[in-house]
Amino acid sequence: MIVRKLRLQRGWSQEHLSQLSGLSVRTIQRIERGQNAGLESLKSLAAVFEIQVTDLQQEPEMNNDVKVTPDEKIILEQVRAIKSFYSNLISYFSVIALLFVINFMIDPSYIWAWWPALGWGIGIVCHGLSAFEVLNFFGPDWEKKQVEKRLGRKL
Repeated sequence: MIVRKLRLQRGWSQEHLSQLSGLSVRTIQRIERGQNAGLESLKSLAAVFEIQVTDLQQEPEMNNDVKVTPDEKIILEQVRAIKSFYSNLISYFSVIALLFVINFMIDPSYIWAWWPALGWGIGIVCHGLSAFEVLNFFGPDWEKKQVEKRLGRKL
């Protein structure tokens, strides 16, 4: 996370950082996704960014030089929600396709696979509406009102 933020602050692509650091693009991608990096990789990146290796090993919130702003946190949460939706959507299509195959192999006279497809499909639609914030019944405003209500404060 810190590597991505430092790279973007400088306007560099992953390929450019790869050339400057001598690391492969794949290694940089893995590090930016949060996987552990070797000491040599961290040393290369620290030299390129002109910071200490220990700064790269810290969490963004603990690092004084690189802070994640509240806006960035909100955007990161939105991106994670969308990623979760797409993951759920892929699982849905995979499992439902498998259920239809099983249904047709066992008893094609009654297509029972429509029922789980319909049930899970409704959940997928709700998840999509929430992830893309089309309908946001339980969004930040609702949370704030509920917290204030439980604390006995007026808005």
